Amino acid sequence: MAVRENTTERVGQLGACVGHIVIIGGGPAGYEAALVAAQLGAEVTVVEADGAGGACVLSDCVPSKTFIATSDVVTGYRDTEEFGVHAGGLAAVSVDAKAVHGRVKRLARAQSTDIHAKLVKAGVHFVQGTAAMGADTLGHTHRVEITPADSDSPYNVDASTVLIATGGTPRVLPDALPDGERILTWRQVYDLDELPGHLIVVGSGVTGAEFASAYLAMGIAVTLVSSRDRVMPHEDPDAAMAIERVFRARGMTILNHSRADSVARPAAGVAVTLADGRVVEGSHALMAVGSVPNTTDLRLAGYGVQLAPGGYVTVDRVSRTNVPGIYAAGDCTGVLLLASVAAMQGRIAMWHALGEAVAPLRLKSVAANVFTDPELAAVGVSQSEVDSGRSDARTLMLSLDGNARAKMAGIRDGFVKLFCSPASGRVLGGVVVAPRASELILPISMAIDNNLSVDQLAHTITIYPSLSGSITEAARQLMHRELG
Repeated sequence: MAVRENTTERVGQLGACVGHIVIIGGGPAGYEAALVAAQLGAEVTVVEADGAGGACVLSDCVPSKTFIATSDVVTGYRDTEEFGVHAGGLAAVSVDAKAVHGRVKRLARAQSTDIHAKLVKAGVHFVQGTAAMGADTLGHTHRVEITPADSDSPYNVDASTVLIATGGTPRVLPDALPDGERILTWRQVYDLDELPGHLIVVGSGVTGAEFASAYLAMGIAVTLVSSRDRVMPHEDPDAAMAIERVFRARGMTILNHSRADSVARPAAGVAVTLADGRVVEGSHALMAVGSVPNTTDLRLAGYGVQLAPGGYVTVDRVSRTNVPGIYAAGDCTGVLLLASVAAMQGRIAMWHALGEAVAPLRLKSVAANVFTDPELAAVGVSQSEVDSGRSDARTLMLSLDGNARAKMAGIRDGFVKLFCSPASGRVLGGVVVAPRASELILPISMAIDNNLSVDQLAHTITIYPSLSGSITEAARQLMHRELG
């Protein structure tokens, strides 16, 4: 009991001396930072234009993964005859676009409501509106100008600490302007009354690949326009090529080495003109050509905050900008565009600002996942780092076709890849291509975080039969190589 009382007293004293914290942006970086600051006794104001959770919850990550969950259900009807189940196959399945999109929006709003309730319960003052840096002030405070959504009259708040967590927005090409009807960003697809007849996805990065995979699973004709030699060019090459083979086998048209110059709307549908003069026609075009940071209207440059090319806020590993008391976190920093990284950047910023002991951000142990079918998850050292000589590692790739659980489930595509130190056998990284790879990557992440060796991983008993058994089997094979 005495420990709790001392902790409460300390938090109260801290809150009395830290002043006011203003967080501009209520996505994962912003709301996680707010919860940490409130827990430490600070007075916190969060300003967010879209609602609690920001675009990540309301129009980006949560909606897209909910949409993909529908495609996973449809996928369950593929090849059922192999299991002795005569369900009529994919031809017997119909997808109600309005119902799907309604569920997407409903779950996004529910998640936003839950986050808002958590913030209010923690004592955070939430303002739906916009904010920007105000006039420079004397002393150790920063003036923030806040404009509530229901008012045209801004007001000023002087804050001891400001966190910029404004995220990003879909990049727009001047000759392919989205109209919300036929030419779409990934935030606009949920407003369609019907699914596309033939969807042309421009951009084969993570976002383009995920949507292309989901629509293909729903029975939609998909053409994927990729400017590079393979889909997802920044991912593990073996993994990207494995998923591209699955896409092609299931009927997707993939145009490699093809750059879109423009997208137009003829009498019906869309026409995508490529750089080599070819024209690809379809019913809709989904533009997935990256994102840009939401920093234009924050008056950061005038306030002296350093911006990198493209408008990203420059930060160090504890989320500090070059201006004392001004921090930044999330997609607006361009560090690593993942909700998990944004949330940790925000927490680190508040721990540092409020004087808590904090470890700098470590990206080497951050796992990332692509929610295609199959999924692609990766953590730690990459194949490109090994191939270029930047990292010294031994590699083993083990196909899932020998895994008993994979055979039972009819899984024909996928593998586990492990990287380890040649000298110590310490696990340095891994890649998984499989259904639910987002779950299977965890033991590899834990091995990296805890400096485990392939020997230790190999001696871990796994369930039989299980897909995770292939992870320990890969470790055993690497261990035997080391012993040899």
